[in-house]
Amino acid sequence: MDPRKVGILTFSDGRASVHRDLEGLNRTYQRQLADALRATGEVEPIEAEEIVWTNELAKAEADRLANAGCELTIFNFAVWSFPHLAAIASRFAPGPYLLFSNINPEYPGMVGMLASAGALDQIGAFHGRVSGDISDAAVLDRVMSFIRGASAVRRLRGETFGLFGGRPMGMYTAVANADQWMDLFGIDVEHIDQSEIIRRSAEASEEEVDRAFEWLSAKVGKIRYDDKQLTPEKLKTQIRSYIAARQMIEEMRLDFVGFKAQPELTDHFVTMDVTEAFLNDPYDWNGPKEPIVAATEADMDGALTMEILKHISSEPVLFADLRHYDAELGLFDLCNSGTHPTYFAGRSTDPDVNLPRVEFYPQGFYFPAGGASVRHFAASGEVTLARLARRRGKYWLAILPAEFVELPKDRAEQKAEEVQIDWPHAYARFRVPPEVFLAEYDSNHIHGAYGSWVDELVWAAKTLGIDYRIFDDG
Repeated sequence: MDPRKVGILTFSDGRASVHRDLEGLNRTYQRQLADALRATGEVEPIEAEEIVWTNELAKAEADRLANAGCELTIFNFAVWSFPHLAAIASRFAPGPYLLFSNINPEYPGMVGMLASAGALDQIGAFHGRVSGDISDAAVLDRVMSFIRGASAVRRLRGETFGLFGGRPMGMYTAVANADQWMDLFGIDVEHIDQSEIIRRSAEASEEEVDRAFEWLSAKVGKIRYDDKQLTPEKLKTQIRSYIAARQMIEEMRLDFVGFKAQPELTDHFVTMDVTEAFLNDPYDWNGPKEPIVAATEADMDGALTMEILKHISSEPVLFADLRHYDAELGLFDLCNSGTHPTYFAGRSTDPDVNLPRVEFYPQGFYFPAGGASVRHFAASGEVTLARLARRRGKYWLAILPAEFVELPKDRAEQKAEEVQIDWPHAYARFRVPPEVFLAEYDSNHIHGAYGSWVDELVWAAKTLGIDYRIFDDG
């Protein structure tokens, strides 16, 4: 993903003589902040050209950052500064804003930050606050949590969601209001009939279909053809569906998508499992690529949660059902036929690591049209699960720090056989008792990315102005 463009405005004393004496000090602290952010490899810092000490400079430098395409702005405080300067800058600089106070006890930078923070609260300018030495890894982590969470929300603005089909199987939680999405997230919704997938599939390049078929045949651990639900021709139809979806995403400039699939495609065409898995993956038979969030069952809030997680983590994101709580193991079985990227099989961007752990199973009785189900077990590791949900029209965000547990192969197969042998599984250990979670959670679907992203998701919720709940008794 592209580096996050972060503007830096450093504020100073509004008295000319004091400003002159402190300008060199302020520039040193601004440069240290910019260097630390650049060294993460995630951020492109854009420094203001002038230290802000007048009303005119507050506006001019804020405008400069906006024109440079910054996604958010850090208000930097190393000395006492006049609070009205930050208030003025907040009218023009790209928000959200992070107020950062450096460790500089000789000068009252923290005083300046707090006075400015109070002013911003009074005028309703949302912001976060961090104080400390930017060379301290813990302090940098807090700054980066804000940057990732706030920039994720910022990156939603102007995106387009491609909605293939409509509400699936009566699920209210899968359908969102287009006007609310534009108002709260800045996202447009493009509705596309599923018949376009069928029509465009017939136009797919046979050369690419054959090449993809050979690539999958060589790399996937096992393809369990049964001459009925899964045949070479049905797998090729799924490949054609992927090619058609990818081309429509490019031509229609869609940023993330959802496919209804059931029952029209799953009864009369093929399932979308291969399409959804490889759209979400960081590769396909053409080589490395950026993952494209694709939600099964046209789950709009699920896709949006995944898009936020993708912008935060820069990693592929999982979509699953909360299928079963295994009391013997103390684990939730996250299992859904579609949208488990093969990335999760080995937690690698290299298909040669992941795909040998993947099996293509024939689809079962739920999907009479047939096709391959992309079956694998998620690799172990720390994971953050999340879900946007609504109560009486108001969004809230569920956040679950968790762990994926990789069972021994024979044990995993036994457990899968008890639930759904042909679908992918992620065995998750939550930090709250199942009765607590199940009493409050508002969806059958859940989404996740490897890593610890709790703080980032909290900042995303705060930036959006919505409630959140962290399911963590630890």
